[in-house]
Amino acid sequence: MVMFGCIIGTVIGMLPGLGPMTAIALMIPITYGFDPSTGLILMAGVYYGAVFGGSTSSILINAPGVPGTVATTFDGYPMAQQGKAGKALAIAAYSSFSGGTIAAIFLLIAAPMLSKVSLAFRSPDYFALMVLGLTAVSAFSAKGQFLKAIMMTILGLMLATVGQDSLSDIPRFIFNSMSLSDGISFILIAMAMFAMSEALMIIFKGKDPSKATKSISLSELGSIRLDKEERKKMLKTIPRSSVIGFLIGVLPGAGATIASFLAYGMERNFVSKEEKEKFGKGSVHGLAAPETANNAACSGAFVPLLTLGIPGSGTTAVMLGALLAFGIQPGPR
Repeated sequence: MVMFGCIIGTVIGMLPGLGPMTAIALMIPITYGFDPSTGLILMAGVYYGAVFGGSTSSILINAPGVPGTVATTFDGYPMAQQGKAGKALAIAAYSSFSGGTIAAIFLLIAAPMLSKVSLAFRSPDYFALMVLGLTAVSAFSAKGQFLKAIMMTILGLMLATVGQDSLSDIPRFIFNSMSLSDGISFILIAMAMFAMSEALMIIFKGKDPSKATKSISLSELGSIRLDKEERKKMLKTIPRSSVIGFLIGVLPGAGATIASFLAYGMERNFVSKEEKEKFGKGSVHGLAAPETANNAACSGAFVPLLTLGIPGSGTTAVMLGALLAFGIQPGPR
């Protein structure tokens, strides 16, 4: 059942704009025919599969399938353009599996303790966490481009203010347009920045797409076998990013997106100067870090859900509704 869920989730995750929340929402009616444990296993498989599936479109066509795989495009797509698409997909698969597995072990061992820590977080702590995440985003900018990265971060914050406030219910900057009441979708912005940029390159460089970007066929994916050096790099990155992703996932509302960006930025500070220069150009470290962290964050999001009954992400909020429909009330008794 978990394999079936992973396959369904992976396919849906490959489609930009859908993501794990939509995937689980589509699967809920099917789970009503199963017992609660089987239904939860199926939804968990869909969740992990959808987050991993988003990396495929990020690597092959530079279009993030889910918000948590935006950081994957930074090094995954350049690797694909170098004829290493097969290796990039293999690195993403190994990293996602390893991150999810390690974080699942953490979930079994440390869930009760971490749930108490997450409850101790207050508004100032969340603010500090967000500042840390945004600073990490700017930290992996190219040399001499830090100011531009900060300006883009501020622009992103400005776009995030559009829509109805979730706490006060006051509309902000919607200009009497109901279309803006839900805010500006993050995945929409990501698609505009990455996928549309490729389309514009094709337009500006002529009608022949091969002049703008190299198309990748199944026969040109390249080998999926990793050499000894690449495996060695992954072995260093995966444990670090698993811890980062899991801890960020435990915090309600943080999620896989922040975890992937933070892991990417911190990984850049862990590697040597020579490896640091490869970030954004097809770095193994740069691809493995966000893919490990976003799947580890999925396991982390289950900590507040199962121990406190508090959803750790939007996807686990949908899963909470499904559990309640099964007659299961997560949290302390």
